[in-house]
Amino acid sequence: MPTHRAVVAEFVGTFALMFIGGGAIIVTQGTDAALITIALAHGLILAVMVSATMHISGGQFNPAVSIGLALIKKQPWPQAGAFIITQLAGAIAAAFVLKWSLGGAFEVGNIGATLGALTDGVDADKTNVPAALVLEAIGTFFLMFVILGTAVDKRGVGGSASIGGFGIGLTVAAVILCIGPATGASLNPARSFGPALAAWAWQSHWVYWAAPIVGAATAAFVYKIVFSLQK
Repeated sequence: MPTHRAVVAEFVGTFALMFIGGGAIIVTQGTDAALITIALAHGLILAVMVSATMHISGGQFNPAVSIGLALIKKQPWPQAGAFIITQLAGAIAAAFVLKWSLGGAFEVGNIGATLGALTDGVDADKTNVPAALVLEAIGTFFLMFVILGTAVDKRGVGGSASIGGFGIGLTVAAVILCIGPATGASLNPARSFGPALAAWAWQSHWVYWAAPIVGAATAAFVYKIVFSLQK
């Protein structure tokens, strides 16, 4: 089982991701710079929080990542399970804080939910769940691949917290810029679960569990097999 310090680090990191990312969605809705702001908010907070916690918990902040690492035996399953519970708790706490703190000044809507044109159900002609599954899975594949290459594989940058955090944050920002309007670019079940619970809005929610887990697991096995990642 992970130490209490690692569990706290995962809670703080996931809280920060949900708070900063979700807050950016809320306060920029309807503005011309919304997409760029949202991408930068998610990417920057991930970069700094992963860098700050990599030596404590690995800076995972994502159930799909935790599962992917456990599947290739880079962490034990009990640790992955404890981290997943903590990540969900951090995202839930941040979503409710956003709902309470910004509800009076902004139209909080779905509280920074990771929904897009393909999944929000607003326009039936645009709704395309299979396409959303593929896009979210591909985005999470990229994220997991970068995590393994920059933060896990010691043959690369030696597990440098600064390089790993920078690469991970840039990947998330890039994916949001690419598919954010289409799916919300969650790549993270916890990031989607927090606002879904706080707003009680569950449309297409299963997509944001299934696709990231498949994408992360696929990347984990591809990296391990093709690039001979050691246990």
